[in-house]
Amino acid sequence: MVTGGLRVCVRLADFLMVGIALGDAALAGLELGFQYYFVGFGLSLAVSAGTISVVSRLQGADEPERANLAVKQAFWLGLALSVPLTVGSVLYAGPLVGLLSDDPTVVDYGATYLSIVMLSMAPRFWSVTAARALAGSADTRTPMYVRAVTLPTNIGLNAVLVFGWGPFPELGIAGAAVGTAVANTLAATVFVVLLVSGRYAVTLRLGGRQLDPGLLREIVRVGLPLSGVRLLRTFGRFPFLFVLGVLGTAAVAAYAVGRRVVLLAMMPAWGYSTAASTLVGQHLGAGDEETATDYGWQTVRLALATQLLVAAVIVVFARPVAQAFGTDHVDVTVTFIRVFGLIVAGASVARTVRGSLRGAGDTKWPFYGNVVGTFLFRLPIASLALPVGFVVSLPVVDVTIPLGLGLGLPAIYAAIAADFYTRAAVNVGRFWTGAWKRVARTAELGADSDAD
Repeated sequence: MVTGGLRVCVRLADFLMVGIALGDAALAGLELGFQYYFVGFGLSLAVSAGTISVVSRLQGADEPERANLAVKQAFWLGLALSVPLTVGSVLYAGPLVGLLSDDPTVVDYGATYLSIVMLSMAPRFWSVTAARALAGSADTRTPMYVRAVTLPTNIGLNAVLVFGWGPFPELGIAGAAVGTAVANTLAATVFVVLLVSGRYAVTLRLGGRQLDPGLLREIVRVGLPLSGVRLLRTFGRFPFLFVLGVLGTAAVAAYAVGRRVVLLAMMPAWGYSTAASTLVGQHLGAGDEETATDYGWQTVRLALATQLLVAAVIVVFARPVAQAFGTDHVDVTVTFIRVFGLIVAGASVARTVRGSLRGAGDTKWPFYGNVVGTFLFRLPIASLALPVGFVVSLPVVDVTIPLGLGLGLPAIYAAIAADFYTRAAVNVGRFWTGAWKRVARTAELGADSDAD
């Protein structure tokens, strides 16, 4: 939770500083540029989810050497995914952001941020993977200590580079990107040094066997649905942001601020989700399904009790919080903050139960929940916000689709709520059936599974 809270505070600080320094157009550009960065970030979380599932089960089965080898597989996989993402984003930053906004100022801000921050994509993969590998062995303190050093470094660099304090140049939104890139690289370096040292529950061995097809397949098997979840969520957010862009730069900026602020309330779910993955996975690995089930339900109760209190405080103080970001559109920002506050319960349950399913290696149903939530609820409802008569052209198939009932922002609010509560319902329904236990039993993680 501390680690997640620090990460949220960094992103919040990015938007706070950029908003104060440059205003709503920069806030909107930062949000749009960050979405492309989040494609890689989401994939790194998927790889790390496969890692924590495999490592926790191998640790529970008392196979530490295979757990170490699994970490190495995840590192190689992260490198293979991150390099092409970095190259494509740096070369085409402007056109990519331009797909979401016709405001040249917003596009310029977004492209500047994206082209710099993506240079640290590979280190981001490595640091997330290492943190989850340690968590899979029940060590969540070490990642917290690393983040406690590197994330404040991120905030400090952002501050001096965005505003140009002291001898540093005033780089504006580029400063926020540089601060994040440097912090990502620093975190990855520290994590690699720690894992190579051999003093922790999992070890990264630079020599010896490099590839294990069985472990790599299991990491991909667990991570693939989660990568689908992340990519669908991210790509589903692109048309959603396009709709917001049609409604105006102010709507994009207000959405960005509201979402970042309420992430503070949802932050504990990351901790509970990781705890659920580790505890459920370890007890399944040890053959104790009943205790694994108990841990799954208990984490949901704890997450709700914690997060609803934080959400209530944020909703009450929404106005002064919105004013702190330097926006010229305080009222709409306040409304977004309060709408996001109302979906904290659904987001908390969805994320925490997803962690339990991930610990069992059952990642398909969270994927299904995201498909339904995004494409049957969020996007169709959001499209009703578009002006009456608005059409989308598909030149490849020579088709135009009429959209929009002119409902404006109320349709956006309804779309957000429907999406999150749908995900929660699907994940809880799957966990309640107990079918995830059967998935864990059939996973090939035995000592002889990689024989070839």
